[in-house]
Amino acid sequence: QCPWGAPNTTSISCSLADVMSEQLAKELQLEEENAAFPEAVAVAEGPFITGENIDTSSDLMLAQMLQMEFDREYDAQLRREEKKINGDSKVSISFENYRKVHPYDSDSSEDEVDWQDTRHDPYRADKPTTTPRKGFIGKGKDITTKHDEVVCGRKNTARMENFAPEFQVGDGIGMDLKLSNQVFNALKQHAYSEERRSARLHEKKEHSTAEKAVDPKTRLLLYKMVNAGMLETITGCISTGKESVVFHAYGGKSATEDKVIPPECAIKVFKTTLNEFKNRDKYIKDDYRFKDRFSKLNPRKIIRMWAEKEMHNLTRMQNAGIPCPQVVILKKHVLVMSFIGQDQVPAPKLKDVTLSSEDMKKAYYQILNMMQQLYKECNLVHADLSEYNMLWHDGKVWLIDVSQSVEPTHPHGLEFLFRDCRNVSQFFQKGGVAEALNERELFNAVSGLNITAENEVDFQAEIEALEKMNEDHVQNHGKKLSMFSGDGDPPIYDE
Repeated sequence: QCPWGAPNTTSISCSLADVMSEQLAKELQLEEENAAFPEAVAVAEGPFITGENIDTSSDLMLAQMLQMEFDREYDAQLRREEKKINGDSKVSISFENYRKVHPYDSDSSEDEVDWQDTRHDPYRADKPTTTPRKGFIGKGKDITTKHDEVVCGRKNTARMENFAPEFQVGDGIGMDLKLSNQVFNALKQHAYSEERRSARLHEKKEHSTAEKAVDPKTRLLLYKMVNAGMLETITGCISTGKESVVFHAYGGKSATEDKVIPPECAIKVFKTTLNEFKNRDKYIKDDYRFKDRFSKLNPRKIIRMWAEKEMHNLTRMQNAGIPCPQVVILKKHVLVMSFIGQDQVPAPKLKDVTLSSEDMKKAYYQILNMMQQLYKECNLVHADLSEYNMLWHDGKVWLIDVSQSVEPTHPHGLEFLFRDCRNVSQFFQKGGVAEALNERELFNAVSGLNITAENEVDFQAEIEALEKMNEDHVQNHGKKLSMFSGDGDPPIYDE
């Protein structure tokens, strides 16, 4: 035969009835199967296909039969896995919930049904026994009281179900556990301790701020400010400290016309963790403005008082004309102020900026005048003044971080002032300012107190004596009066 020739085709004529005949279709299918799979057809012709009362002409019935056979094989595999895992262990596991075939269709015996399918409780007796009012059961040697070791042990085991869900007590199903009172009480105490510890950890997570992050309540306050239109958007964190986190934000529109919100704002969020404030209560508990409230508030609300204190101190400084951030709004422990800087870039601290000799001399006299204004006009002592809390912006010095500032009538106000003078004097003397006064001269120049002492030890001793006298004077004549607040204006130094 030539492969390039046309094939010889023979046409077989058949009627339409033969084409539509199902019997003919089955015969043709069997011929094809016999030719392709002779062995499989031989097996298929067994009792599975030709069994009695089974209609194999339905594809649905065949599919259900095949699925049932597959499910039985799967369940048999699960039973083999159970037997392999459990072995001879007293505590067994069951895959009953993962089986495919319903129990009445399964070939498994009744003893293989898991205990969960029954109403049997291994902690309780089959026939519940009640303790009569007389407190014991039985007579003679068989007497059993409510204090019986076995009875109490089983009751203690059942009472473990009342522990908190997160406290894992194990699974004693199938075991006749008897816990003594000593063991049960120890477990109970441990469960309560773990529950309290978990509650504390949850509270710390929900109510504390972390580095460059805020807690859910603080986020809610910030969301409300943004939704109210007070803030346009919050861009990110610009500074972190031991006590607070500062964010940058763009200002929005104020609800009242008399209050103008600056284009750029700084959001100071005081950390609500108490660790950083435990050693700083001396700045606020002796301040007469907050002394009465300090003793009545819980520790967490005292942190809000820090934000309130900084707001009041900044307001005093702003009214006196001292360069400082402008207060916008205070919400609990979140203080919104004007931003010292431009285009999200904060003004550098005085310790980080390199100034010429003229600018350094100019900055020194500005700080000297600001310290005098702060003491005389604002009636405040910064109490943490250093190159870390002074910014250089637009050719002048700006004071920040005044939450710890106190009044001179504070029992340690003069000590804080002397410490500020020491920090300022040492910084500018190292910076090359020849006109910089030493700490004792600067203290007298700011306070107007002419303390004459040959050395620093005697100088501090006189300061402590003045504070003691002033404390007695304040207690006798009123909280706002000071024996050294009206000794005349201090000399004003100008370049």
